[in-house]
Amino acid sequence: MNYTSMMITGGAGFIGSNFLEYLLKDVGLTIPIVVVDLLSYCGNQENIKFAYEYPNVKFIKLDICNKAKMDEIAYFNRVDVIINFAAETHVDRSIWDSTPFLINNVFGTLTMLEVAKMRKVRRFVQISTDEVYGSLSDSEPGFTEEHLIKTNSPYSASKASADNFVQAYHATYGLDTVITRCSNNYGPRQFPEKLIPLLIMNANEGKDIPIYGDGKNVRDWIYVKDHCKGIYKALTDGKSGEIYNFGGECEKRNIDIAKLVLSKMGKNEDLIKYVTDRPGHDWRYAMDITKAKKELDWNPETSFEEGMGKTIDWYLSNKKWCDAVLCDEYKQYYAKQYGAKR
Repeated sequence: MNYTSMMITGGAGFIGSNFLEYLLKDVGLTIPIVVVDLLSYCGNQENIKFAYEYPNVKFIKLDICNKAKMDEIAYFNRVDVIINFAAETHVDRSIWDSTPFLINNVFGTLTMLEVAKMRKVRRFVQISTDEVYGSLSDSEPGFTEEHLIKTNSPYSASKASADNFVQAYHATYGLDTVITRCSNNYGPRQFPEKLIPLLIMNANEGKDIPIYGDGKNVRDWIYVKDHCKGIYKALTDGKSGEIYNFGGECEKRNIDIAKLVLSKMGKNEDLIKYVTDRPGHDWRYAMDITKAKKELDWNPETSFEEGMGKTIDWYLSNKKWCDAVLCDEYKQYYAKQYGAKR
């Protein structure tokens, strides 16, 4: 890689911290890396403790919407590539209150694009989601990069808007941009509001496992390290102005994942409790990853069985992490949503 200094926004979050770990431990990257994160409820310094021993990594706590400060950081650190993970990501939260999603996902991305333009960075990578494509029926083929945008939640609307700004800056200002869109991730350090860590933690404590509707909604699942490898491939080999889909080619119904977790953990299925479905709940996501395979020579490598085994083991071995990241604000949110306390 020919870049000389990197900025990772949202680097203390789930995917951002795993990407940082992949760069340091697998790629062996030694260029200066500036990690910027506001450390809101789902971004936590616990996630990047492993990076403290690397002299090329600098952490700065800051809101990416602070244009003057972000520009200053980019200037003084001579940043020539930005990877933007920073975002509000939970669909349920966007239904509860969509304003933070507009501010962080749209205005935050726009701020970083302005910084990239002013500092003439050589590449801007936007981390997006398959949810911008909307929903599929059981018989439809997977989303391709040419699929029309059709958002059904405030979260997906905010991510689609951010993607549009990225494409606009490429077309209008000639900014070198790449957008990646991925299916559902799972793995270490995912915040416990998401399905798989919530299943594991509740099952371990013998608590109810809330499943929306009838549990038959389908998602395509990818182990987070496989996604990180794809992001790195898009960074180094992706064509300017292009979009790349990443997925695990692993479609699972929510209820089947719940039963799998309970089985692996030796728990009874009577912990499953069906709850009122959320508004605008997309039925099915599936990704066509042909483009990433052909242009980036990338493939998902981790089977769902292997990845779930690693994920369950990680959460059961890191209870202190779980306790540390579950702040009071989230506990209150959880109680409001599901009528229970963690």
